[in-house]
Amino acid sequence: MPNRLSGVLSPIVTPFTNDLAPDADRLIAQCQWLLSQNVGLAVFGTNSEANSLSIGEKIELLDRLKEAGVDTERMMPGTGCCALSDTVELTAHAVQMGCAGTLMLPPFYYKGVSDDGIYANFAEVIERVGNSDLQIYLYHIPPIAQVGFSVDLIERLITDYPDTIAGIKDSSGDWDNTHAMLERKWDDFRIFVGSESFLLTNMRNGGAGCISATANVNPAAIDHLYQHWQADDADAKQQSLNNIREAVMAYPMIPALKATVAEFSGEDAWRTVRPPLVALDRDSSGRLAESLRCQSFEMPGL
Repeated sequence: MPNRLSGVLSPIVTPFTNDLAPDADRLIAQCQWLLSQNVGLAVFGTNSEANSLSIGEKIELLDRLKEAGVDTERMMPGTGCCALSDTVELTAHAVQMGCAGTLMLPPFYYKGVSDDGIYANFAEVIERVGNSDLQIYLYHIPPIAQVGFSVDLIERLITDYPDTIAGIKDSSGDWDNTHAMLERKWDDFRIFVGSESFLLTNMRNGGAGCISATANVNPAAIDHLYQHWQADDADAKQQSLNNIREAVMAYPMIPALKATVAEFSGEDAWRTVRPPLVALDRDSSGRLAESLRCQSFEMPGL
C-alpha cells in the first residue's frame, strides 16, 4: 500500500498547443519544476481544466509523465468522472502506474443525489478496480460540482473501506466544514484544505496540508509555511500567502494562473486555455504581473 500523502500539492495547469492539444513536454517540465519546489502533483484537478480533457488524453499524459521519470509517488491525479466506467478505467490506470493516490470527484452531473447513491458509486469503483494499492482522496468542491460529501457519508466510506479511503480535499471554502471533519479524528485520514488561505489553521488543528491552485505559481512559499507552521512568524507568512492569492483571484483563476506562468517563464504558449474558457487579455495580464512584482513575487528556476 502506498504511503499516504501530506504537504502541499498543486492541481497543475495543463498546457495546450496552438491547436488545443495537450502539450506533454511542457507539462513534464512544469511537473519537474514543481517537484523541485517540494510540491506534489495533483494533475487533472479543477485548475488543470480536467473536465475539458478526455479519458484518453489523461491516460496518455500520465504515461508520458511516467516515461519522463516524473515521480508517481508524489502524484495524485484526479480520476472522478460522471461515468462510472470512465472513473474505473482512469483510476485503475493511475494505480497500475504507481500513483500514490487518486483525487476523486463524486459523479457530479445529476444534482440532489443521495448519500446512498454517492456511496454506491464509490463502492463500485473500489470493487471494480480491485487493487489493494488504491488510495482514494475524496474531492469535495460543492461550489462547482454542487454534489459533495457529508461528514456522515465520509465516515461510512472510511468504516467500510479503511484501507482505501485515505483522505479528502475540502474545497468548500467553509472552515466550519473542514473543522467538523477534523473533530471526528478519523485514524490516518488526511484532510487537505483547498486553499492555502486555510493552511495555517488546518495545520494547527491536525490537518495534512493543502491542495491549492496558487501552488502552481507560489509553491515554495506555500511549502515553507507547511514546513514551518509552528514558527513565530507563521501568521505573517500566512498573510503574505493570502496577499499573493488575492492578487491572482482578482481575475478568472485558470487564465490568471496560466498568464502568470507565461509571464515568469517567458513562454507565451502557456496562455492558451481550452474553450469555453478564455485567455486573460494582455492588459489584465500586465496588471496582474505588476501587482505580483510589487510584492517581490518571483518563480525561481522556472
